[in-house]
Parts: sequence; C-alpha cells; structure tokens
Amino acid sequence: MNVIVQPTGVTPADVLAVARGDARVEIAPETVAAMATSRAIVDTIEASGKPVYGVSTGFGALANTSIAPERRAELQHALIRSHAAGIGAPMPREVVRAMMLLRLRSLALGRSGVRPVLAQGLADLLNHDITPWVPEHGSLGASGDLAPLAHCAIVLLGEGWVLGKDGARTAAAEALHAAGLRPLELAAKEGLALINGTDGMLGMLLLAIDDAAHLFAMADVTAALAIEAMLGSERPFLPELHEIRPHPGQTASAANIRKLLQDSTIMDSHRDDLAHAVQDAYSMRCAPQVAGAARDTLDFVRTVAARELVSVVDNPVVLPDGRVESTGNFHGAPLGFAADFLAIAAAEVGAIAERRVDRLLDVTRNRDLPPFLSPDAGVNSGLMIAQYTAAGIVAENRRLASPASVDSLPTSGMQEDHVSMGWAATKKLRTVLDNLTSLLAVELLSAVRGLQLRSPLVPSPAGRAAITALEGAAGRPGPDLFLAPALEAAREVVAGRGLRAEIESATGALL
Repeated sequence: MNVIVQPTGVTPADVLAVARGDARVEIAPETVAAMATSRAIVDTIEASGKPVYGVSTGFGALANTSIAPERRAELQHALIRSHAAGIGAPMPREVVRAMMLLRLRSLALGRSGVRPVLAQGLADLLNHDITPWVPEHGSLGASGDLAPLAHCAIVLLGEGWVLGKDGARTAAAEALHAAGLRPLELAAKEGLALINGTDGMLGMLLLAIDDAAHLFAMADVTAALAIEAMLGSERPFLPELHEIRPHPGQTASAANIRKLLQDSTIMDSHRDDLAHAVQDAYSMRCAPQVAGAARDTLDFVRTVAARELVSVVDNPVVLPDGRVESTGNFHGAPLGFAADFLAIAAAEVGAIAERRVDRLLDVTRNRDLPPFLSPDAGVNSGLMIAQYTAAGIVAENRRLASPASVDSLPTSGMQEDHVSMGWAATKKLRTVLDNLTSLLAVELLSAVRGLQLRSPLVPSPAGRAAITALEGAAGRPGPDLFLAPALEAAREVVAGRGLRAEIESATGALL
C-alpha cells in the first residue's frame, strides 16, 4: 500500500503500515505547497537580519550567540553532527521507520519553514529501505528526541551509519550511493527542524498501543482458559454484575471471558453445583476488573497519541501571519506520562496472569489437577519452572513500571532545566509489553495443559483452538520434555493473530 502524507499529517494506521508493513510513502502536492509557503517566510526573515532562534542564533544555552549569514548553513550541518551523539545498541527498524515518517509528518504540517526537499529526503530513505543506525541512549524527551532524530538526519547528509539487513552497521554514504540518492545540503533552520520533535516517543507509543490492544484481548483469552481449566465459575462475568459498575473496559473484558467459557463440557460439569466455588480467588474473579482497567488506560493513551499526531512539534514555529515564535511544544511530558501509565497497567495484567499460573500448578488449589500439571509428579516437574520464569518476569515488570517521567535531569547549561524522559518511558513500555507477551505465553501453556488433563471432558471452542495451536510443540501430558521450545511456541501464538482469529470464527468477535 501507499501512504500519502497530507498537510494534515498521517493516521496511526499509516504509521503502522510504514513501520511494520513497509508501505511506500508519497507526499501530496498540497503538502509541497504548504511547505514552500512556510519556507518563503523563513527566507524573508533571514534576509531582514532579524535575530530568530535557530535561524540566526546558536542553540540551547548558545541561543544568544549571533551567527553570521555566511555561516548559517554550516550551523545547521554542525548541529546535526554534534547532536548525533547517541550510544548503545541500535533501535529496532520499526521504531526508526516510525520516527522518520513522523518527522516527515511534522515538516508536512507547514509550520517548520523548511524546503519540501527535506520531506522528500526522508521519504526516499523509507522507500529505499535505508534505516539509520539510531543508538538506544541519547534522548531526554526535550527538546524532543534530539539525538535519535539527529542520527536519522545525518544520514540525509551522507554521513553517519545505517542498519544493514543483517543487523550490521554500515556507512550511510555507501547506502545512499547504492540507492542512487544524493546527500542533502541544509539551509537555515533546516537542521533544527529535522531534530526538534517528539517523533521517537510518539512512534514507540503508537507501536505500543497496537501491541497492547492485541495483548489485552489475549489476556482475556488466557484468563478464560485458565479459569476453565481450574473449574472456575462463570457467574462473576454475568453482564448485570458489570452494568452496576460501568467502567467500559471492565464490561468488555467480562463479556469476552463469559463468551469464551461457553459450549464447554468442563464448565457444564459443575455449572449448576451450588456448593462448588462459592467465590473464586481474586485472580480468577477479578480478571475483568484488572484487564478492564488496563483497557481504559489504553483508551486514555490513544487519546494522548491522537492529539500529538495532529500537533505541530518544532521550535521555533512559523505562523501563517509571518511570525516565527519559540515554543515548548517539543516537551514530551504528555507522552511520557501516558507511557508510564500504560506500563503500570500492562505490568498488572501480567502480574494477575502469573497468579493464575501459580494456582493452576498448585495441587492444593487447582481443583484435582496433578501437581505442576504433571501426571507423574516427582520424577517429573511438569511446569514448575515455567512459573519461576513468569515470577521473574513479573518482578522485572514491577521495576519497569516505576515511572521514568518523574526523573528529570537538567541539561544544556541549565537552559533545558526540566526534561520529560519520554524516550525512556516509551522505550521501557515496549519492554513491559514484550514481557507481558511472555507471561501470557506461560499462562496459555499452563491452561492448555490443564484443559488436556480434564479429558474426557471437552473444553470450550477457545480451549480446543488453543490446544490445537500448541499441541505440536507442547505435546500431551506425560513425561517431561525440553520445555523452552514449547514456551517459545506459546509466545508466537500469543503475539500472532491466528489463534484469536480461530477463536472468533467459533465464538464471534471479541471486544
């Protein structure tokens, strides 16, 4: 597919299509016109000799240093070289591609005062699959993602590094030459406009939103399968019980779990037994309250990201009436706060899943299943150590849930004396979600093993689909096998969309 960048920007779906789907990027003629109009204002101001930050002055603590006209292009090139100062492992390709598209989007809004050739340069990198090498450390989230964006911008100059298909680092000049692209020469303000934005933070947040939406739905699936395997009650998920506490996410999660527990002879075996499970444990009964709160948190984060996606994030900005004004719009606090909030929610979705795993494996609490879900416990340990793995991941997620956005450190000679740490917040959010994938994988494998052990009772359609998805790697209950491949297979099932599609074909769409 093609993504056409309009003067109004791009959509979250556009970002995902470019970052993960390798969509081709085109720039609308209207966008080119808007950028040209904005650039004409900058050219007029520069010719007037009026001092303007980043056009005729230095940057940050050097904002009061006047730059002679003949050195202003040099200033922009020097800015990119000095700010491409990151260190560490390269950021993933999808993050860098999202970041470049979002910087292109920001320039396309026609408030940055740059020539259209800069936007086309970013589009060319994306369309020729040239991914700048962007180190993981360097951004404080104000003034935007300076160092990461500078590592993208320096490639446009034919300098710096790119990330090879094999993960190796190669010279940008070689990559441009191989693609038939020429390095760009920057004009006044253009270097600053390439790096003064929240695009890295926003890119990671948009990717995380997509991942979290899928994982929160899969958390309902794994919770339902675990509850079914433990002979839990479906009564706590009745709609009338959630109508009296009308949090939207809770209502949706409860509806999903109840739907997933239908058409199961395992559930039928005790559904009308009034003496059975007067009250299930919190990790079973309160699953919608936790996963639902996470869904509501995700809705808030979506709202923040949507606002940022239509925002002009640059400094200074060119206003339609010809003024060039300094702003603080590059400050990443809105994104940092949102990412920290979502990390807390995702960590708790994983924590409650681990509690269900522990209950499934405990012979004193799993309602007649064997210890650690092994038919021959003693010689065999079953899934004992899989729960250790889950517990360790929960502990790491608790550390990662500590907010980054409260940890400002002053920089640039106290000119930038409060920063957002939004890059760190969104980066660790992605780690929390990756960990959540692993935790749900452990729960999925444990629930499948529990459902298999309930034979000859027949599980729900969701349970049957999960057993089919994992049986090739996990086998049937029996002697211990090398467990890591089964866990990796479960991770792939959780991360992928196939199991959910299979379940929905039988149950109807999940919310």
